[in-house]
Amino acid sequence: MNSPPTEVDAIRANLLTMLGLRGYNENQVTVVSDTGLSRNHRANPLERLELRQLRLMNAILRELNLSRVADQLGVSQQTVSEQLKRLREIFDDRLFIRTSNGVIPTPLAERLAPKLDEILNNVAALLRTDEFDPAQHRGIFTISATDFEQRVVLPVLLKQLRQQAPDIKVVVLKLEIDRMAQQLQTGEVDLVFSTPGFVPDNSPSMLLYREHYVCVCCQHTDMPHSANQPLEMEELAALPQLVVSPSRGDLRGMADSWFEQFGLERNVVLSVPSFAAAAECIASTNTVAFLPSRLLPDPRLKTLPIVEQPPGFDVIAAWHTRSSQDPLHKWIRTLLAQQFPSN
Repeated sequence: MNSPPTEVDAIRANLLTMLGLRGYNENQVTVVSDTGLSRNHRANPLERLELRQLRLMNAILRELNLSRVADQLGVSQQTVSEQLKRLREIFDDRLFIRTSNGVIPTPLAERLAPKLDEILNNVAALLRTDEFDPAQHRGIFTISATDFEQRVVLPVLLKQLRQQAPDIKVVVLKLEIDRMAQQLQTGEVDLVFSTPGFVPDNSPSMLLYREHYVCVCCQHTDMPHSANQPLEMEELAALPQLVVSPSRGDLRGMADSWFEQFGLERNVVLSVPSFAAAAECIASTNTVAFLPSRLLPDPRLKTLPIVEQPPGFDVIAAWHTRSSQDPLHKWIRTLLAQQFPSN
């Protein structure tokens, strides 16, 4: 299926019409100068025709005086003459005839005038940024996140999206750490919710909030410590522990380096791909785990007091640089900033 024509396609089509090249091979164009000398130009005429030349021709059609055109465009009369010479070669027409009072257009130049106005207006339209109206916008927006960010960030964002932009469809993908850079680069994913350590260094991002971990176990598990005394690090490291590994499925988690700072290696016995699975497994086993505080309280779990607290982490939204100025992206990031004021 052919893609619908774009504004750029329309401008290009108009240029081809102006040059009289519809149906011809663009790579083989014969140009005859007004001196009668013929030359073969193998280059695409559209590559030889410059926007400033179109502006120049438009100005001459309006003023019919080369000196005034030079003053208006801020160039020398020699520059005007040189560009006009190139236009004559491209169009194979004199375009403008000198008179005692200035110049007059040839019949071809008169026929090109309205099309030239249309082309310049279309080019100007490409540079205008229309005001973004989320209520009128249609499209698909793809988000990648762990089930933790899906539970914390997505509900507040989707509520605003459904209220203010009902025609925007949202696709949520499971976070794939090893494919994140590729997904952002190819446009498979528009926005990622993650921690900074997993996001490519060259990706722009914004802080959503800061989080901390809580050590938990099953509500009905009896731990080997006094109710009034927090667990020492050695005791905690020896307990069977669960880690969440969304993509790689290994037995290492965020707290490993923290235990290593105390010269300890913790006893990891179980790795699960999601925080939802983590809560279920903790509730049905004698394992302990570190869960983000925003997933608690959970009636199946209880908090374990410990003598030291693991470092917290930041949750960010990240995207590809090409999306930084996209109106939809900017609007969604504004919604996130409103819902998660990080300062």
